[in-house]
Amino acid sequence: MSDLPVSSSWLSLSGAAERLGVHPTTLRRWADNGDINVMFTPGGHRRFLVSDLEAFAAERRVLMGNNQAAAEWADRALQNTRQELVTQGDQRWVSTLDNGTRDDNRRLGQQLLGLTMQYISATDEELPAMRAQAQEIGRQYGEMAHHAGLPITEALKATLFFRDLLMETALRLPENLPLKPEANVRLTRKISQLMNTVQLEIAEVYDDNDTDIVYRG
Repeated sequence: MSDLPVSSSWLSLSGAAERLGVHPTTLRRWADNGDINVMFTPGGHRRFLVSDLEAFAAERRVLMGNNQAAAEWADRALQNTRQELVTQGDQRWVSTLDNGTRDDNRRLGQQLLGLTMQYISATDEELPAMRAQAQEIGRQYGEMAHHAGLPITEALKATLFFRDLLMETALRLPENLPLKPEANVRLTRKISQLMNTVQLEIAEVYDDNDTDIVYRG
């Protein structure tokens, strides 16, 4: 017997997954990650409240379908990045780069920003390909920074700077945007996931190229 109230308001894992139009494995992962509320029967079976499913689906539609909001987020992030770079001009990861390398760095930053905008609204099936793109961006940046003679700490400072701006922009989305706090948590989590992929790839590049380099500045 279940401790949950006997009501059609509760659905099993398979029933809830069918209602959301996703594979049960996907819904199980969302529940395990805390993205959606879940209860367990004494026998260990997952049960989902219909109202929670409906709220989650509505938030997901907003996050996936509100292209205007995503574009506004990207525009603000790019604007904030440009403004903040002015104050970061004396940092090693900026000052040591020649004009051509700075252009390459800017190009990679724009690619990463665009990829992040896609990633936050991507389906589960699209995520692996996008993470592969993030790895490629990280690899290119790592090789560029290593070739410029930047220590790995300085190379990672640039990505940390960029990451902080993306996160801050996400947290300051317009108050009238119809997103609940849980949805914004998912948004920031996705940004973190993508940036983790980039930073780990940079570290991998330095590992592959002997990280004991000496700064040439």
